[in-house]
Amino acid sequence: MRRIAAAGPGLAWAVGEEAQGTSSPARALAMVWNGSAWARTDLSHLAYAGRLSDVAGVCADAAWSVGAPTGSASPLLRWDRTTWREAAFPGKGEPDVRLSAVAVGPDRRVWISGTRGGSARLLLGDGQRWRWLDPLPAAGVNLYRVVVRAPDEVWVCGDQAASGGWAGFVARWNGSWTVLPPLAGLRQTIADVHAVAADDVWAVGNEFGVGGPPGRPGNPILRHWDGSAWNPVEAGFTLGSLSSIAGDAQGRPVWISAWNYQDQSRSTYLRHDAGTWTVVRGPAGPAPSPYVNDVARVPGTSGFWSAGMTRSSPYPPTEAYTERFDD
Repeated sequence: MRRIAAAGPGLAWAVGEEAQGTSSPARALAMVWNGSAWARTDLSHLAYAGRLSDVAGVCADAAWSVGAPTGSASPLLRWDRTTWREAAFPGKGEPDVRLSAVAVGPDRRVWISGTRGGSARLLLGDGQRWRWLDPLPAAGVNLYRVVVRAPDEVWVCGDQAASGGWAGFVARWNGSWTVLPPLAGLRQTIADVHAVAADDVWAVGNEFGVGGPPGRPGNPILRHWDGSAWNPVEAGFTLGSLSSIAGDAQGRPVWISAWNYQDQSRSTYLRHDAGTWTVVRGPAGPAPSPYVNDVARVPGTSGFWSAGMTRSSPYPPTEAYTERFDD
């Protein structure tokens, strides 16, 4: 499972892929939570079969997913209370249009990051009317998350080509683009961003540095923007990655999903309390080496969902994996 989203205690969605690492091509996987159990969603009616890369929703009538490109297809899917259906949007089917991430605000407006016309940009709509916003004033950008902070303010993150490698990238849209300075480092990817305010922004991700032996894991990135500079923060371990950050009902950062290469016996999280991030371990259970990709708040509760897989690699076969916990 790549991403997870919850509308409340009785409805959540998780998406990703299955058959990864087998002789057959990987195919889309989607699960739905009905308040008591997770169930597979039938996707056999979709022409698209690739990986689902993101999901977001605030209620049964406002949930969306996007898929990784296959050929000229980069699908936008809408939840119809039973399954996912392809939705139309401007540029659908154009060879240079790619959708990468999706977010839904409390007003049910949908924000989608992607590329069109050779530039990274946002697609904004309500399910009926869509428009592409101004392109990012930056070249060579890959966007992996879009996060709604306020009705007309969203944040995006990813990476940008730089000096023969790539650097962490964070920007804000509030009617026009503001691109924050690049993060110091080499071969970085910012996987998620959480903005409390314009001068209080958290970014998490992974850095691979100058190289190393094949299979060497990267280093976790945890940075805080104070309005003038990115400040490094200790993650509590040195080999692994940080994949997602979730806030509480007041918008304060509270949980980060992580992967600690040096101790994979349980899932790993960072919890924010009194200005400090502390490593917290998940439960001992049937997963031999859980890898958590995403963490999301469950609205109307003090709880959170996380999603990933039972092992950090598809060899030997891994299974979809979720954890539910309270703050």
